[in-house]
Amino acid sequence: MHYVYVLQSLKDKKLYIDYTVDLRRRLKEHKYGGSESTKKRLPFRLIFYEAFILERDAKRRERYFKTTKGKRALRLMLKDSLNSKPVANFALKDLREMQVYKEP
Repeated sequence: MHYVYVLQSLKDKKLYIDYTVDLRRRLKEHKYGGSESTKKRLPFRLIFYEAFILERDAKRRERYFKTTKGKRALRLMLKDSLNSKPVANFALKDLREMQVYKEP
């Protein structure tokens, strides 16, 4: 599978949009500062992801979300999530493993 994901920095509230084939590995890299583009903005939380069968579909979606129109669409879709407090414990084990921030 190919994933497009959106992280929100809990430090500056800005979004980070990217693509990966291994979402769990990539989230762990972000969590522990392994990504140069996000390590100064830690901690992050995963607020959205989509899965695609074809790589070109995922990359097309990532490019769209990085446009002004795409960011506007994301903010509209995720309005409540963007303004909510981080969830301490998700109900599903898989989602809990995908948390990108550590509890204080």
